[in-house]
Amino acid sequence: MRLASTRAGKTIRLPEGYEAFLPATLPPAPAIHSDPALLELLSRASLELGRLDGAAQNLPNAELFVWMHVRREALLSSQIEGTQASLAEVLELEAKILDPSKPTDADEVVNYLDALLHGLDRLADGPISTALIRELHVRLLAGTRGANKEPGRFRSNQNWIGVAGSTLQTATFVPPPPGEIEPAIEALLSFLSEDNTLPTLMQIGLAHAQFETIHPFRDGNGRIGRLLITLLLCRQGLLKRPILYLSYYLRLNRAEYYDRLQSVRERGDWEGWLRFFLVGVTSVAADATRLSQDIVALRERHRELIITGNARPSRHLQLLDRLYDHPVVTIRFVEEMLSITFPTASGLVQSLVRVGILGEISGRERDRIFGYREYLALLET
Repeated sequence: MRLASTRAGKTIRLPEGYEAFLPATLPPAPAIHSDPALLELLSRASLELGRLDGAAQNLPNAELFVWMHVRREALLSSQIEGTQASLAEVLELEAKILDPSKPTDADEVVNYLDALLHGLDRLADGPISTALIRELHVRLLAGTRGANKEPGRFRSNQNWIGVAGSTLQTATFVPPPPGEIEPAIEALLSFLSEDNTLPTLMQIGLAHAQFETIHPFRDGNGRIGRLLITLLLCRQGLLKRPILYLSYYLRLNRAEYYDRLQSVRERGDWEGWLRFFLVGVTSVAADATRLSQDIVALRERHRELIITGNARPSRHLQLLDRLYDHPVVTIRFVEEMLSITFPTASGLVQSLVRVGILGEISGRERDRIFGYREYLALLET
C-alpha cells in the first residue's frame, strides 16, 4: 500500500516483516475543507433526512412499518458480504416456516436484525461503547459461518483485504495490528462523544470510514460498520426512528464504496469520501420517504377493499395490519399471531386471498405459504 499522504494515518512495519496501516485520530488534520459544493451536499442530505423523519411520524402503526425497513436493511447489508438469502426466506424463517435446525443464509440476516434491534434498545443506556460493539458482534455471528471467528472479541491476529490468493505482502490493504485495535476504537468513540464543530452527519460519515479502516474483528466488520451508521443517526437525534439505511446505496455502488475508503487511506481524501456518503444519505432518504408514502397508500387502499367487502371487517383489518410486520404467513402462524382458532385463521386468510391481498407462494397442497405480494414487491425494489 503506497501512501501519498499521511492525513488519514501511516504505515508501520511490523517485526514479522509486513506493513500495516495505523489510522490517525479524528477529526482529520488538516481540517475538512468544507467548500460550497460539500456544504450544498450536506444541506440536501439534512433536508431529505428531515423529510423522512416527518414521513415516519405520520405513518399509522409506525412501528410495524419501521421493523420492515429494519429487515430490509439487514438483508441488503448481508448481501454486500455475499449472503444469498432473499427477503421471503428471512420472513419465512421468522414465521417458523423454514426448519430452524437447518442453517441457511437467512440466519445471517436474522442475526443482523437481532443485533440492530439490540443496539437500538441499548441506546437509552448512553453513548455507543466498546462493550456495546462487542455485544453486537456476538449477536451478529451467533450460530452462523462466522461463529468460530472470535465473536465479541477484537481479533488476536492480523487480517488483510485483497483479491483471492493475496498475502500480507500483496494485499490491497492491511488494517492495524491487534495491539492497536482497542486504542483506535476508544479514540473513535471519544471523537463521537466530544463537542466539535463538525456537522453531525459529517461526524457519522467519518466514523464509518474510520471503523472500516480499523477492521477490528475477524469477520463481520462491514455489517457492524453499517449497523453503527443507523445507531448513530438515532443516537445523535437526526432520526427518531431507524428508518434510513445506506446498504442499498452501498450495494449499488460497491466498487466506488471500496475505492472511496481506500482513497482516504492512501491519499487522505476525506472530502471525496464525505461527498460519496452525503450523496448516499440524500438518495436513500428520498427513496425511503417515497416508500413510506407508497406503504401508506397501499394500506389505505386495502383497508377500503376489506371494509367494502365484509360486513364485520375487524378481524380482517387486524390481520392486514399484522401483515405489515409479517408479510409471509401460514394459516398456523396466523392462528398463533392473532390467538384465534385454526378454522377462523383459515377463513381470514382465504378471505384475503379472494380479494387479492394475499397470494399462495409455495405451490403446495398442504402447509401452504401465503405472501402479501404487493407489499413485498415494494420492499424488494
